[in-house]
Amino acid sequence: MPQLSVLDLVPVRSDQVTGDALASTLSLAKVADSLGYRRYWLAEHHNMPAVAATNPPVLIGLVAGATGRIRVGSGGVMLPNHAPLVVAEQFALLEAAFPGRIDLGIGRAPGSDPVTSYALRHGAGGVSDEAVTRFPEYVDNVLAMMEPDGVGLNIQGRTYPLKATPGARSVPTIWLLGSSDYSARLAAEKGMPYVFAHHFSGSGTAEALELYRSTFRPSPELAEPQTFLTVNAVVAESEEEATRLALPQLHAMLALRTGQELRPQRLVEEAEKVELPPAHLELVEAMAQRWVIGSPEQARSRIADLAASYGVDEVMVHPVAGAYTGTEPGRSPAREETLRLLAS
Repeated sequence: MPQLSVLDLVPVRSDQVTGDALASTLSLAKVADSLGYRRYWLAEHHNMPAVAATNPPVLIGLVAGATGRIRVGSGGVMLPNHAPLVVAEQFALLEAAFPGRIDLGIGRAPGSDPVTSYALRHGAGGVSDEAVTRFPEYVDNVLAMMEPDGVGLNIQGRTYPLKATPGARSVPTIWLLGSSDYSARLAAEKGMPYVFAHHFSGSGTAEALELYRSTFRPSPELAEPQTFLTVNAVVAESEEEATRLALPQLHAMLALRTGQELRPQRLVEEAEKVELPPAHLELVEAMAQRWVIGSPEQARSRIADLAASYGVDEVMVHPVAGAYTGTEPGRSPAREETLRLLAS
């Protein structure tokens, strides 16, 4: 088995409010920490009824403070939504508070709809073409500002020193994330670690990783390519049980892919009552084939095969198991059990 890590979108079920979802995440993170998982990353998504991961730095502070060993990071911060200095300041402080435990994963996608993107940037045009075009520059700015010596800005013939934090002694590990070959090529060019969003895309993974590895240029921070695989996972004592628990998240992804109204994640019993048209049923079945769904033996074998196939020694599982009616709102027992069964 490869080393295991966790990706968390902080899902919100139909029986939960935001506080319940956050309590569930903290409980899940403590389980991951106790079981020896390597990392716990939190996503950035906005204005989605089923996702409470709107602010990775805040979530990272909560999770890192509730755990003692595991690396905690963003999967990722969508940089076009934010001023590079703000991101640098946030993660410099997190690294100062939890030295050696912070990862900054950076993405280029908006993580939201165009209207929400517009609001994120104070009405200044949303995630404009300029913000996306200048993404490599923004990455360089974040890297430079977090260095202990900071960066010098030339203004009217004078150099103005700029540091993300006054007394940095270390910097977080900075990763580039992506679901196309753009970030693979940029990470290779800059000598940075890279992760392809296999859990979301499901296609193009092998090509992106090959591009990254074949064009990688060593940097002072990284001598060789570094990457891992992400995958959606539901593990239960039996394949039948895992299949039931996967249904709510499959329905949520179906709604996203087909432009349906988004809503809090259904409970298992609610999802089982939904009758899908044949075309949608085929899409759900195709998605399920790309996920890790099954008993502990089936899941561990599948993860080991995926790691070998893509040449990685780390797999980041996104535990997407749903919950039954009557589940304690502040817990996600089936998500926790997925982590336990994989690690046992």
